[in-house]
Amino acid sequence: MSTRRNFIKQVALVSSLGAAASMGLGMNASWVQAAIKGSWYMPDENELQERMFLSFGASSAVHQDWATPVNNNIALLAKTIAKYQPVTVLCRPNELAKATAACGTTNITFQTMALDDIWMRDMGGCFVVDDQGGRGLVDFNFNGWGDKQAHANDANVADKLSKLTGATYIASQLTGEGGGIEIDGNGTAILTESSWIKSNRNPDMTKAQIETELKANLGLRKIIWLPGIKGKDITDGHVDFYARFSSKGVVVAQLDNDPDSYEYPITRKHLEILKAATDADGNKLQVYTLPPPLKLRSNVYTESLDFAPGYINYITINGAVIVPHFGDAAADKYAKDLLTKLYPGRVVVQVNIDPIAAGGGGIHCVTKNMPAV
Repeated sequence: MSTRRNFIKQVALVSSLGAAASMGLGMNASWVQAAIKGSWYMPDENELQERMFLSFGASSAVHQDWATPVNNNIALLAKTIAKYQPVTVLCRPNELAKATAACGTTNITFQTMALDDIWMRDMGGCFVVDDQGGRGLVDFNFNGWGDKQAHANDANVADKLSKLTGATYIASQLTGEGGGIEIDGNGTAILTESSWIKSNRNPDMTKAQIETELKANLGLRKIIWLPGIKGKDITDGHVDFYARFSSKGVVVAQLDNDPDSYEYPITRKHLEILKAATDADGNKLQVYTLPPPLKLRSNVYTESLDFAPGYINYITINGAVIVPHFGDAAADKYAKDLLTKLYPGRVVVQVNIDPIAAGGGGIHCVTKNMPAV
């Protein structure tokens, strides 16, 4: 599998936040900067969702000649998700008309704000809930994956989302990204050491301190640590390209079968760890493997050195699972059949995301789900 996104730095500008009313979201809940006190927890992504957020934010500064195809790919995902649940698309004020034309307005609303890029999972923080029907949003202080890409605008997205949604704003002491977190909603998380225990994110914190803060922020009882790989991609090995919970106690793990890939040995090490692991209740995990394709469609996007052909970067939404297809008939079918088995009652929808994958990401990377309360 090729390296993941490795974009150049570019200049970012800050602009004002548009009116929240256009999104159809309430503004009555309080939002304050506070630390988690133990009442919040991050729910399973498989639970009921209120809406999905995407960013129509690809720019030529980052994606060069592919900015328009990438934004059109975002629009395709927005329209696909909107068949099942509400969607809100973030876009720059001067691109609202373009975003509306590309995405349509069927079950889709728009919110304008300054943006640097499209990676909503990483810059949007993590929604949490409590037992009283409250909703919060943990801001993990997005810093462009360790100052690898300009992020002045995207660093403010989590704060703005908390205001737009009426979620309590919670400032973590950690620097990290949503794509670096995988949870089962019952107190267990899978994380990679490569993306959290890193000098470009949390230089003055030990592993024990990072684990304590993550447990407090997200209501966790146990963290299963995978090594990941530092420096091979811009994220330093996010977990959402390695392992996902399909349900409590059931994990889907990436297993790269290309012996020439740098991820061939690490995905086998991850599989060994997961098969030996237990969840927060002491139960052994049931682990399924999901290999990436060994051949791809032939086009300008798949020739990118950053192309990331991972099925495991799928999303679950209300009534559906949205997963890529890459033109490898056998691998595409295997992915669809496995996810159909693991998500009974949901339809599995496959989408061509080649322009997004050419930038090193996937469907999970460009979406941010907001749980229903």
